[in-house]
Amino acid sequence: MSPYDLSLVVLACTTVLLLAVAAVRLSSRAGLPSLLLYLGIGLLIGESGIGLAFDDAALAQTLCSIALAVILAEGGLTTRISDVRPVIGLAGVLATVGVAISVTITSALAWLLLDVDARTAVLLGAVASSTDAAAVFAVMRTLNLPRKMRATLEAESGLNDPPVIILVTLVVSDLWYDLDPISAVVGFVQQMLVGAVVGVAIAYAGRWALNRMALPATGLYPLATMAFALLAFGAAGFVGASPFVAAYVTGLALGSADLPHRNATLGFAEGLAWLSQIGLFVLLGLLASPSRLVDALLPALVVGTALTLVARPASVWLCATPFGMPLRQQVFVSWAGLRGAVPIVLATFPSTAGLPGADRIFDVTFLLVVVFTLLQGPTLPWLSKRLGVVETTSTHELTIENAPFEDLRATMLTFDIPVGSRLSGVEIAELRFPSDVVVALVLRSGKSFAPRGDTRLRTGDHLLLVAPVPHRAEVERRLRAVNRAGRLAAWYGERGLESV
Repeated sequence: MSPYDLSLVVLACTTVLLLAVAAVRLSSRAGLPSLLLYLGIGLLIGESGIGLAFDDAALAQTLCSIALAVILAEGGLTTRISDVRPVIGLAGVLATVGVAISVTITSALAWLLLDVDARTAVLLGAVASSTDAAAVFAVMRTLNLPRKMRATLEAESGLNDPPVIILVTLVVSDLWYDLDPISAVVGFVQQMLVGAVVGVAIAYAGRWALNRMALPATGLYPLATMAFALLAFGAAGFVGASPFVAAYVTGLALGSADLPHRNATLGFAEGLAWLSQIGLFVLLGLLASPSRLVDALLPALVVGTALTLVARPASVWLCATPFGMPLRQQVFVSWAGLRGAVPIVLATFPSTAGLPGADRIFDVTFLLVVVFTLLQGPTLPWLSKRLGVVETTSTHELTIENAPFEDLRATMLTFDIPVGSRLSGVEIAELRFPSDVVVALVLRSGKSFAPRGDTRLRTGDHLLLVAPVPHRAEVERRLRAVNRAGRLAAWYGERGLESV
């Protein structure tokens, strides 16, 4: 490649990236999921737009799988295990039994209403039944939902990809002709469990390493954290387990740990996830052929309507009712089952397998995602208020970041005092830290000073503490306790444990 060609490629890629970043602000103002604009950018620069031809489904499938791993890892990093633990049962049932119900109903209706064979009907039902982590994470974080309901939707979207991927892989292969349901179920359970074990093992190795290494640059900590998540993805795939479960579980376990430079890590992971979403959806937009989409509109509406108005509500009702989820929340969870990149990526599997009618399946899935995301995404804020599932109270948890000093066996803690915190008005001495813990600096209204024992904290203060490693957990618990209950936290029984 000549320097001129290289410059042209860099110019084109950065232009697309900047357009996609600008599209985020446009989508938020218009109330549209940004994935639709990214798909539109892909169509714009594709064969029917500027003229960039791209039809390599196998390459798209590989690149999109890596992007999904990054998105799932970031979703895990930004989700506390304490949030997921109470809903893991329901989320797991929705991701397995719920998916099976959705696939069965959608496939049956597609077979009855469309002129397709059973194999195509099952593929249409399977690729469309998985909720998309990228779409769900992006939309749910903008809504003030109850913590358990948001965690249920996010955990479901992170866990329901493997069963669908396994099913689609089986259907497009020669195993379709002598498919053994028992073997398929056993294989699915094995992939899920082994993937989770791999994720947990690598996450604990990562936590141990990151908290004991004093790296020479702050930026290396976020890089190493994401590397551990992708290491789990690769390791799980290597041993025949689910790489997507491994990546999500690793992110979840690392995100719930006291990582060094936590805020920098989360910021880096968020930026990397946005880049992955942009690349993923633009690539899928490039893969689509607008000239074929018109003929696929009616089948897309049939399959999408069957899924959204029949299959998804039935699966949520059957799975969530035994867990005692109120009907209003069931309605919202049903409508919030957004489709996005995962169905479109799965729709490339028939093409890579060389199945007849593969282009038709891809076109129907592509239009289904566009039309029903356009319908569901913008209406979720209105529906959440209409159903009364909006969280009216908000908590003011303390975000504490630490950085290890390996040689000194000490750690530096920094945190801001948020609005509503009971730390405001408390004197430094009233925090009752161990004697070898030092509050070294307070930044207030742009000015820093070394505090004394009688220095009274205020909302918005930024504090820097230095503590020996053995006392770090005790200091963090004390800070959380006073943040929640004030200087008499111990008297009220507040121990500063992680939220549950």
